[in-house]
Amino acid sequence: MALLEMPVMDDRATFQQDLQGFQEARQRMLAELGKVIIGQHEVIDQILAALFCGSHCLMVGVPGLAKTMIVRALSEALSLSFKRIQFTPDLMPSDITGTNVIDEDPNTGRRDFKFLKGPIFANVVLADEINRTPPKTQAALLEAMQERQVSVGNITYPLPDPFFVIATQNPIEQEGTYPLPEAQQDRFMFNIHVDYPSAEEESEIYRFTTSGRPTKLQPVLGAEEIARVQSVVDRIVVSDYVIQYVTDVVRQTRPATPDVPKFIKEYVDWGAGPRAGQYLIKGGKALAAMEGRVNVSCEDVRRVAVPVLRHRIGTNFQAESNGIDAVKLVEMLLKEVREPKLT
Repeated sequence: MALLEMPVMDDRATFQQDLQGFQEARQRMLAELGKVIIGQHEVIDQILAALFCGSHCLMVGVPGLAKTMIVRALSEALSLSFKRIQFTPDLMPSDITGTNVIDEDPNTGRRDFKFLKGPIFANVVLADEINRTPPKTQAALLEAMQERQVSVGNITYPLPDPFFVIATQNPIEQEGTYPLPEAQQDRFMFNIHVDYPSAEEESEIYRFTTSGRPTKLQPVLGAEEIARVQSVVDRIVVSDYVIQYVTDVVRQTRPATPDVPKFIKEYVDWGAGPRAGQYLIKGGKALAAMEGRVNVSCEDVRRVAVPVLRHRIGTNFQAESNGIDAVKLVEMLLKEVREPKLT
């Protein structure tokens, strides 16, 4: 059943058909990605959730964990245009967004300005090692992410739809880097940690990557289908019960809030803003849709809490000296915050 065969209607039966089509497309997509990606199932689910919410994500992991391969394979399985930008200290904003050049007509000899689009004009953009470029260039990319357009001179150029940025960071190298300010990190829906594979997965990686067998992925979804999927995710139901739970979780990350847990007051300088709550709900919607459910549960919220909140909580020196990071604090907070009482 193709995802676009059903007409857009508001009745429940059609919504269920759309949801079923989404599930089938997701399963085909995971099967295609599994041809070249061994393991990393949670990472792939989080990337897909961000994509189906129309948002961006930041991937953090040591070199050699296939971060670039995951993004490239995803763009192939989604039949989307893909560009990779290797960030370096000498990269300029115009190297990303594009620039005006003088173009001469060979017939008339007339000269005029012509805009040459930069690599940001793609559906999927991999911003590799984004913390290696100065803040001015980082800001150019992040502004385009937010506005989904590029302004050069007096002309504004819209970016392709869908537009999805995945930025990567290497956490083990700090010399010669420009860490993203907290306000800039907040533009990313998820901060995704890419961990080492298991022993079995690592053996399979060695076996697969040294066999010399090229693998071609078959496209599963295109731009129009992704837009339809995003509309399905938007229609997932969120109850007041879940919204209250999200409100409680987000507000409990702020040290100035009355009656917050003691460890928040002790280890946190600043907590998450309302955008975190929006992304908790959106991420929960995406997970529910991927599992074929029509409503979001508090468990869905807990599943996306770490990637949503880990870069939105500012820990202090005392937390660092005690070996407590934002992830640990989120895990402690989820155990502390209870679901609302049913009335």
